[in-house]
Parts: sequence; C-alpha cells; structure tokens
Amino acid sequence: MNNQPIDTSIYSTISEAIQTEAARVLSAGEVTAIVGYAAGRRKGSAQPIIITDHDDAKKLIFTPACVNNLAVYLTKAKKEIPKTGKVGIVAKGCDLKALVGLMGESQLKHEDLYLIGIPCVGVLASTVQPATELTTETIASKCCECDAHLPTGCDFVPDVALPPPPQLEGKYPAEIARLEALAPAERWAYWKEQFAKCIKCYACRQVCPFCFCEQCLCDRNRPQMVETTPRPAGNTAWHIVRAMHLAGRCAGCAECERVCPMDIPLNLLNRKMAKELKELFDYEAGFEVNDRGPLTTYTEKDDQSFIK
Repeated sequence: MNNQPIDTSIYSTISEAIQTEAARVLSAGEVTAIVGYAAGRRKGSAQPIIITDHDDAKKLIFTPACVNNLAVYLTKAKKEIPKTGKVGIVAKGCDLKALVGLMGESQLKHEDLYLIGIPCVGVLASTVQPATELTTETIASKCCECDAHLPTGCDFVPDVALPPPPQLEGKYPAEIARLEALAPAERWAYWKEQFAKCIKCYACRQVCPFCFCEQCLCDRNRPQMVETTPRPAGNTAWHIVRAMHLAGRCAGCAECERVCPMDIPLNLLNRKMAKELKELFDYEAGFEVNDRGPLTTYTEKDDQSFIK
C-alpha cells in the first residue's frame, strides 16, 4: 500500500475534552492527581505528566506522539503518584488492557481510579520523528493489529466520532508465520542471535506495567535464578522467563520493544505467546477483569497431550 495519511483530526478535540474533564474532576476533588500526556521539549513530541492542580489541566494533550503506556505509573515500583484519594489516568485501548490486567491481579482497584478513555486510531512508530505525520507507513505496527481503538468501561470517554481505523497488516503475524515455518534449529538460531544483542539494561522490565515486583526474582542472588551479566546463557534465560511470565497477561502495548536500545523484537515474542494462549486456551487480554489466567489455574478439562 502506498503511503497514505491517517485522519487524526479528532485528536485536537480529544485533547480539549481531556483538559475540560481533568479540570472538572480536580476542581471538584473527585481525584487527587491525573496521569496523562503533555508536550515534550522536542517539536511534536509528548511525555508523561502527573498533575495535581486543575490549572495544569491545560497542559494535557493527545497526539500521535503519545506512545507511552501510562499504566506503569500506577504500579508499586512508581512512587510519584499520591497514595491517597482517587487517581485519574488517560488510557488508550492497549493501556486500558494493562490496567484491567493489573486489576485482575489485585494490584489496582477500579474504585480507586478515574479512567479517561481515549478513542485512538493509532500512534507513531518508535523509528520515526515525533513531529512526523501519522500515515500508513509511520504508524506503529501494534496499531495495525489493534482491536481496542475505542476503550470500553471507562469513567469518561470524549464524545467524538472515531474515523474508521486503518485496515493494515502489521509486521507481527507475517513474521510469526515466517518463524513457525522454519525448522526448530533455525528458529533457535534466530532467537539466540537476537538475545545475544541484549546488554541487560532492563529497560523492557522498567517500562512494562506487569513487571510490578519491587524486587525482581531475576535480581536475587541467594539463590541466583538468572545470570545478571550480559552473556548468552543469562540473556536467553532472562527473555524466556519474561515471555513466560507475560503469557496471557501482555496487553500488546509494545513498550518493551519500543525502549529496547538493541532493537530486539520483544513484542514479536509476546505476540507469539499471545497466539499460543488464544489457540490452546481461547484466552486473550481484554477489557474484562479476570482474576485467574490460563497459566495460573488447572482444571480436569485442560489438554494434557503434552505429557509423554
């Protein structure tokens, strides 16, 4: 498909609606803080912001550069959020899936949050400049496969007519199919090559809403579960542990892949795990709170054909 512009004209209306609602709930004392997006220093860029004063509501925006999953700011690892009172948060569809997942794991309660849902047709890929126009070539691959352009179950959603989201083929289905067609040894060689690039910076862990432990199991040294130095064995163990840990939980926000300085296709691994969970258990992350995922429960009806 030729490079075609994507209609994001509603984003300015959404920004105005967010500002108005944020000012209202802060003035009324319904929330003590709001986590949202504000303009960054670079032209056209955006960055997370936490506001506690209704006068700062005018700083809130939504543009194609609003790529961050803000759900991570509500986890135990983040200390900037006020611990008293209800907290508001701006959430795209993929971000809302993360919030719902955290509710299912008893990390958050909906009654403690004020969810501001964002109708979204897509955000920019991490490989393009923030001020770039959103087009069929500059859109993030995760947005091509998104089924949550209009989040549901929020306390407030701007009243806008969402234009038809672009019908595009993302890179993940094709790449998963390509890897599945390879011989096991070839697939193993591919992932060994990818994991060998890892420098153990843990940016993927820091940005993931589901890595909410205040001390990661992989940081422990008595006993040491995973080698901490960036060597092949430890790298492979780290990424496989993360992939299995996220199976059935990952919201598909692709933040891990976006922040990886070594360009490891981490979301490809997560999407493969999500595909397996869907095929084996008919389970996928969504907008319904589930307190039990398929890998944390057992029933007599579970497939046991893998046992030899």
